[in-house]
Amino acid sequence: MRRIAPAAAFSFLLPVGAWLLITISATSLFGQAPAVDPITEPVAPAAAPTFDKGDHAWMLISAALVLMMTAPGLALFYGGLVRKKNVLGVMMQCFFLMGLMTLVWATYGYSLSFGGGNKWIGTDEYLFMRNVQPALVDGVVTYPIEAVPGLFAMPRLTHMLFQGMFFIITPALICGAFAERMKFSTLVVFSLLWGTLVYCPLCHAVWDGGLLAYDFVTFEKSPHAVAGALDFAGGTVVHISSGISALICCIMIGKRLGFGHEPMPPHNLTYTTIGAAMLWVGWFGFNAGSALGATGQAAGAFAATHFAAAAGALAWPGLEWLLRGKPTVLGCCSGAVAGLVCITPAAGFVQPMSAIFMGLAAGAVCYYACTTIKNKFKYDDSLDAFGVHGVGGTLGALLTGVFATREVVGSPGPLGLIEGGTLLKDQAIATGISIAYAAVVTFVLLKILDVTMGLRVSQQAEVQGLDYSQHGEEGYIFL
Repeated sequence: MRRIAPAAAFSFLLPVGAWLLITISATSLFGQAPAVDPITEPVAPAAAPTFDKGDHAWMLISAALVLMMTAPGLALFYGGLVRKKNVLGVMMQCFFLMGLMTLVWATYGYSLSFGGGNKWIGTDEYLFMRNVQPALVDGVVTYPIEAVPGLFAMPRLTHMLFQGMFFIITPALICGAFAERMKFSTLVVFSLLWGTLVYCPLCHAVWDGGLLAYDFVTFEKSPHAVAGALDFAGGTVVHISSGISALICCIMIGKRLGFGHEPMPPHNLTYTTIGAAMLWVGWFGFNAGSALGATGQAAGAFAATHFAAAAGALAWPGLEWLLRGKPTVLGCCSGAVAGLVCITPAAGFVQPMSAIFMGLAAGAVCYYACTTIKNKFKYDDSLDAFGVHGVGGTLGALLTGVFATREVVGSPGPLGLIEGGTLLKDQAIATGISIAYAAVVTFVLLKILDVTMGLRVSQQAEVQGLDYSQHGEEGYIFL
């Protein structure tokens, strides 16, 4: 039986154990008041909700759709692209992060992201679910409401859950860059720190009145903002941050053994195709759900999302067909995801026909990034996390500044380039800030983890495969 080195186990358990200890201790400090004795103090009927039940139902469904994007969606999409000796390792990364990032979000991530405060970071308002979970108020069960007058209203618990699904999938996207070679223990600590130090500040900056925020009632820049990032569902917060971090990761960790000399084809494109289809469906929750209600804007975002994915699914394999003689299933899947990534920041601000152009552009540009650029600079972005999410997210953020229109946003509203507006300038500034911040913090985190834990598995473990070397299991057993 294999033994885990004590030092490796300690390096993984120390930060996670410390976090769990703090969480358990703080629960007693920030938890809700003791429950009322039901015999001596009967609970009165719950107060009538002040939110629309149809909107609320859509938000709960959207949250479930976004969770499905991580597993089984991303797990299958990535799992099919690696070699068979690493399929469980990739799936484990996605599934484990569903658990880890959920607990981080519940304890302090939501508060740092949406707790108000200054331009840099949120406050402790929602720490350990304080002011989020239901409470007894004068004998009545009360659910705190998250609302912006004229835009949306829902239980804060629902808002927390929906936004938490974004927090889960974002670090999981990065895993595609260093697939087949990063230590699992290091991945866990990196994801915890990255979510805290990169995602939460960017989320607060864009969506909670911070450094890059718009007021979505007046469409004026936040008082704290240096530039307003018009980001409907995560172009800067999710895709640029994860894609740029993915590039830093794959460069610092280094190439896979044999990269450029040995064939490393996907081992199961059936998995990848099924995963891509699940991502396409789940993305409706991601984008249309970001309308925060069952509204006309949600319908527009749904249509824009679908049209962009369809255009991307044609553009990428179309170029393969033209330049290489055959369109591939992988190209079709990758193009659809590229279109989905590109439309994400723009989905609620552009016309569906503009979305078709954005999807076509994304399929073509990301194809070029994942072939010509990647081959020229010879970095090993294993599953093209940077080529699709970093490049596609950047393209989408900039094209939002071109195609955003008052015909969708309403008046007042920022004007895209097609309407003679200056939104593109703000989008470019916000994109540059997001790229620089994600790159610098990721670089520093990886340097620290390389010194303290090590980033990469041993050569023997990499040859053996991460399924067995990291988890003691095999994805396929042939009798």
